[in-house]
Amino acid sequence: MNFDISPADSSLVAALRAKIDGKTKPLGALGRLEALALQIGRVRGTLTPTLNHPHLIVFAGDHGAAKAGISAYPQDVTWQMVENFLAGGAAINVFARANGLGLTIVDAGVAHEFGARPNLVNAKVGAGGTASYLDGAAMTATECETALTRGAALVEKLVAEGCEVIGFGEMGIGNTAAAALLTHCLTDAPLAACIGRGTGLDDTGLARKQVLLQQALTIWPARNSEPLAVLARYGGFEIAMMTGAMIAAAQRNMLVLVDGFICGAAALVAARLAPAFLDYAVFCHASAEAGHRTQLQALAVEPLVALDLRLGEGTGAALAWPLVRAAAAFLNEMASFESAGVSEKL
Repeated sequence: MNFDISPADSSLVAALRAKIDGKTKPLGALGRLEALALQIGRVRGTLTPTLNHPHLIVFAGDHGAAKAGISAYPQDVTWQMVENFLAGGAAINVFARANGLGLTIVDAGVAHEFGARPNLVNAKVGAGGTASYLDGAAMTATECETALTRGAALVEKLVAEGCEVIGFGEMGIGNTAAAALLTHCLTDAPLAACIGRGTGLDDTGLARKQVLLQQALTIWPARNSEPLAVLARYGGFEIAMMTGAMIAAAQRNMLVLVDGFICGAAALVAARLAPAFLDYAVFCHASAEAGHRTQLQALAVEPLVALDLRLGEGTGAALAWPLVRAAAAFLNEMASFESAGVSEKL
């Protein structure tokens, strides 16, 4: 897969800033929305950006290491939650419906056979999920490349359907552990600063998770910070597929809505592979997972909102979408001092 991403258009910055400053408001009065509007204009390459056909993709995958007890829930919950998505009963279904977002569920590598389903994309890389990183690499290099490429292909399909803004979510028991390992290896932050309670571990479970993840690091003697090597070693199929999709979306000048900790791990890999990716990414919320704060600090980005969410599924992206839409709307529709006949001195 090609990882080249061109920086977002900088030639429009002065004109976008002048347009924003010329709206009927005091300078800077719309706060963070002004920076967001400027980003949207740069990403879309115009003073009048559109964000048509907004869509969320939720990638699901299982992790071999989950069988060692790194999560409060058994692995079967992954496929059971996918069924909940398909039935329309999960939080992400509710929030997507409430905010007018299209929703696609992708089987990136769930240890379950769903059969042909009208609302499910079968992009399965490994039938049983990844291998356990407690024994070796979670993915082979070939599997990792396959996941990246399939993620990118899903975005190309949405582009062909007119999608201009895309959000990401995930489901996979054990994936906060994988995200913690990715975050540690790609930021050099202490492992303890990258590990949280995930789906609700108690103190004993959290201590066990910390021991197991330290073990996963120890058994990789050639450990390095090369993004693809780290992704293949510890990442889930859903994280790798998301990474490929994020990069492809940026290459297509789409606005990318990044959810919380797990999606943040995919965004971290994408940014290490192609630093210009960050021009296109909107980090939607600050997760209650400690490792997400580590990611945000390492990437020097600020999330739109902080709601103490730790659900995943893309829920933070869905909830942030109205703010993103509002930023584009004020840029396009709000009167200027000149058009409204208002004195700038007032």
